[in-house]
Amino acid sequence: MLAVMTDTEHLKEPAYVGINNVLMRVLRANDGENVMQMGSAWPPDEMLPLKRMQRTVSAVARRDPALLGRVSCSETNEPGFVRQISRRALDWGRVDPEEIVVTGSCTEAISLCLRAVAKPGDTIAIESATYFVLLQMIESLGMKALEIPTDPKVGPSLDALELAMRAGLVQACLFIPNANNPLGCIMPEENKKRLAALLTLYGIPLIEDDVYGDLCFTTQRPWPVKAYDSSGHVLLCSSFSKAITPAVRIGYVQAGRYTQEVALLKTVSSGATGHFFQAVLADFLEGSSYDNQIRKMRRVLAQRIARMSDAVAAYFPAECSLSEPQGGFVLWIRMPEHVDAMALHGAAIGEGVAIMPGPLFSASGKFGHYLRLNCGNPWSPEVERAVAKLGRLVHNASQQSDRACLQA
Repeated sequence: MLAVMTDTEHLKEPAYVGINNVLMRVLRANDGENVMQMGSAWPPDEMLPLKRMQRTVSAVARRDPALLGRVSCSETNEPGFVRQISRRALDWGRVDPEEIVVTGSCTEAISLCLRAVAKPGDTIAIESATYFVLLQMIESLGMKALEIPTDPKVGPSLDALELAMRAGLVQACLFIPNANNPLGCIMPEENKKRLAALLTLYGIPLIEDDVYGDLCFTTQRPWPVKAYDSSGHVLLCSSFSKAITPAVRIGYVQAGRYTQEVALLKTVSSGATGHFFQAVLADFLEGSSYDNQIRKMRRVLAQRIARMSDAVAAYFPAECSLSEPQGGFVLWIRMPEHVDAMALHGAAIGEGVAIMPGPLFSASGKFGHYLRLNCGNPWSPEVERAVAKLGRLVHNASQQSDRACLQA
C-alpha cells in the first residue's frame, strides 16, 4: 500500500496569481475527443437524480407557469428556495433569511464575495493546495494570494494564519474547510471554532466554500465555520450542483455583515437569478429525495475512492503517496520528486487520459510532482486501463529522471 501524505510547507510571501493561460490550455486538452475524463471534478450522470429532476421541472411548470417569465432586479430570491436553505441549516444554527443572496452558481457567489470584501492588490489567504477556480478568480480580480501551510488531514495551519493576520499580511481568507478540493480533508470542529474566533479578533472576513459539505463521509455532516461565527465575518457559499445537477446554475451565499454589499454587486453584475429553477430546487429539497440522494452518493463515492486508491497502489511506483479523502470524489497523489506533472499531463493526453496537474492548485506553482484524479466514474475495465497507463507513464518518467541523475 502506498504511503499517506503527512508533509506541510512553510509560509511564503503573498504573490499575484498567474495560472489562467496554462489552466485553459489544460482544460481544452482534457475536453478532447476520445479522452478518458479523470481530470474534471464533476459527478457522473449515472449518480445524479436526473429523472427525478425532470419530473420536478414539469410539475413546477404546470403548477406555476408564471415563474417561467418572472424577472426582478430587486427581488433576486425565491422565498421557497430560501426556506429550504434555512431549513437545512437548522442542524448547526438558525439562519437569518435576510442574509441569503441567491446567485447563478457557487462560483458566482464566491466571486461576488471576493469583490465585496477585498479590492485589487489585497491579499487573500488560501489553503495550499486549493481549487484552481478560486485561484482564477483571485487572479482575474487583480488580488494576491498567500498560501497557508495545509496538512492533508486537518487543513490549514491556524498558527501560520494567525501570524499572517497579526502581521497585517491578509485582508481576507478563502477556504474549503469541508472536503477540501483537492486534498479531501475536513477541518476539525475545534479548529473551526478557533478560526471563527481569529476572524472576529482581527476583523478579517472568511469566504467559506462549502459546496462539498453534503458529500462528506462522516457519520454526521460536518458543520461549517459559519456555525461558530458570532460576528458576521463568515460568508458561506454553496450550491447543490455536485449532488443534484450542475446544469441548474443556482448557488447562494449567507453573507453576514456583508449582505448589502454582496446583494448590490449581484444586482449590478448579473441581475436576478432565475426564479423558476429556484422553485424547482425548492420542490426537490422539500421531501426526502435529496437526503436519500446524498446518503447514496456518500456511500458510493467512498467505495469508488477506495477502489481508485487500490488501483493507484497497484500500478504506480511504490514511492508515490496519496491522500485519504474524507469527502468529495477526488484523489491527490504525490509522485516521485523528479516527475514533472505538467509533462505527465501532455503524455497522458497522448494516451487518451485526462488528469489535472498539481501546479494548477497553487498560486506559486508548487506541487510540480503532484496530480489530482477524479474518482467519481463507475469502475470499469476502461478506467482500470487508464490508471494502468498513468502508472506506466509515472514509472517511465521516474526511471528517466533516475538515469539522468546517474549520468550527471
